Amino acid sequence: MRINLVNPNTTRSMTEKIAAAARSVAAPGTEIRAVSPAMGPVSIEGPYDEAFCVPGLLEEIAKAEAEGFDGHVIACFDDPGLDAARQIARAPVVGIAEAAMHVAGLVAGSFTIVTTLARSIPTLEQLVRRYGFAQRCRRVRAAEFPVLALEEPGSDAQERLRAEIGRALAEDRCEAILLGCAGMADLARELSGEFGSPVIDGVAAATKLVEALVGLGLATSKIGGWAPPLPKPYTGAFARFAPR
Repeated sequence: MRINLVNPNTTRSMTEKIAAAARSVAAPGTEIRAVSPAMGPVSIEGPYDEAFCVPGLLEEIAKAEAEGFDGHVIACFDDPGLDAARQIARAPVVGIAEAAMHVAGLVAGSFTIVTTLARSIPTLEQLVRRYGFAQRCRRVRAAEFPVLALEEPGSDAQERLRAEIGRALAEDRCEAILLGCAGMADLARELSGEFGSPVIDGVAAATKLVEALVGLGLATSKIGGWAPPLPKPYTGAFARFAPR
């Protein structure tokens, strides 16, 4: 089985960290190819960044589809471009936020999401409602550090994250924590042991869900909303993205 894991930002060190998290849980025989787009933001911190990450993300999904990959993971907790990716992919496409929420629902009655900056909270609250977890999600919290601080030696990002997880467990009465950024993927197991509560990384969760979907012989439905985009010309810089 071959899984195409796309980090929608262009920071290679984060892509390598995400790849390691996926490979640490992948079954023997599962190949993980981790890629970043050739164009786009270095980090995704709000709707503007998200909008500009999508073309490069879709290009990577299309390449992997042409190469016959069995499934795809979108490794950003905003789940950017997820519906569009499912339109152009026959193989299953799983976003890490949706995966993390579904996995949390199997091991805990409630959860809190801890993300990086407060500007991400509205987007994640919308995803919670979209995915049907409003009754299970206690709160979306921000530890208040930029995404790339997780890549900087000597930053206090991990300390801020730990402090916010502690507050979430004490104040929200939640039973699990979801790490609301793919850049936190390498911390989940350590934090689970430290806090005595499930701490769920969406990268690992999405990897295992893709393996399960492929094992079940399931592909993305092409009836309705995820039917392929209609062929038409695109103009200007987007001409090469035109559906054919």
